[in-house]
Amino acid sequence: MHTPRNNAPTHDWNRIARELEAHGNAVLPALLTAQQCEALAARYAQETGYRSRVVMARHGFGRGEYKYFAYPLPPLLDQLRHALYTGLAPIANAWNLQLGLDVQYPSELNEFLRQCHATGQARPTPLILKYGAGDYNCLHQDLYGEHVFPLQVAILLSEPGRDFVGGEFVMTERSSQGQRAEVIPLRQGDGLVFTVNQRPAMGPRGLRKVAMRHGVSRIRSGQRHAVGLIFHDAR
Repeated sequence: MHTPRNNAPTHDWNRIARELEAHGNAVLPALLTAQQCEALAARYAQETGYRSRVVMARHGFGRGEYKYFAYPLPPLLDQLRHALYTGLAPIANAWNLQLGLDVQYPSELNEFLRQCHATGQARPTPLILKYGAGDYNCLHQDLYGEHVFPLQVAILLSEPGRDFVGGEFVMTERSSQGQRAEVIPLRQGDGLVFTVNQRPAMGPRGLRKVAMRHGVSRIRSGQRHAVGLIFHDAR
């Protein structure tokens, strides 16, 4: 079994928390090796190991397609999902306290998934995405039911400039102070932790609630693969 280059204990979680607080996202450089990325991207063509395939244009999501993994997840992604959740849960709990939300997440992913499954959210949400020339992903939020973990991780499996051109990861935020857009550059194997829905932010008048959305800009040429690790499951 492959293992991630980094495990949760080796990340600088204080740095990640600061960047999430300031911008709503934080890059995890070289989360996977090039070999791990290429092996995952090659899985897209396989028929087995997935619960569904979504063609974005049919649903107004943009252009391109993605597949939701079935349980059991590929061992590499399963290990990574558990390890990252452990590091992110304290940040998520601190955010909820700031926002006045009466929800605290357990320290281990298995316990959180048991809570999801008990309310009917039992379908796995980790996914792999494939974009070709002209494809894009509309701005959106990945909300799948009552239980929502406020952070998720995207991992770029392709190398910008070599495998594709364009296709930047885009985030927008909206608050009482207006709107902001940010383009986050990533390299092959980089992970990006980002806000699913809302985050707390300090403004001139104190704490405010910021609504976030994410998407992918138009692919100008080539092919782009990415993996999304969502920590709550779906109905």
